[in-house]
Amino acid sequence: MNKTTQIDLTRRLALASLLGLIVLGLAWEMWLAPVRPGGSLLALKVLPLCIPLAGILKNRMYTYRWVSLLVWLYFTEGVVRAWSDRAPGNYMAFIEVLLCLTLFAACALHVRVRLNNTPSINPQPEPPTS
Repeated sequence: MNKTTQIDLTRRLALASLLGLIVLGLAWEMWLAPVRPGGSLLALKVLPLCIPLAGILKNRMYTYRWVSLLVWLYFTEGVVRAWSDRAPGNYMAFIEVLLCLTLFAACALHVRVRLNNTPSINPQPEPPTS
């Protein structure tokens, strides 16, 4: 698999998992298993996930880097709620954990492939031969 295909694949995977987290968070807190009947203000937790959408769509390296850090907050919430909530809330939490891990892996691989694909600005000097 060439570098361009890997970059495109990781970009699509990151975008899909980010959109999945947004949709899951809204559906979870509004309809599927809200904390309070009729929905709760916890649905606002997806707002920070909407911010990196533009950067991911524009393929900005910096966005991939900080999203890979932001996603751990949602991972932590998913793990806590997976063990503390009752069904079906804990099922939603397990899905959130899987989406977070997918998003992190996609972002990390995307940054790694792109950094390996760019030419070095300061090439290493050749060691002296004796």
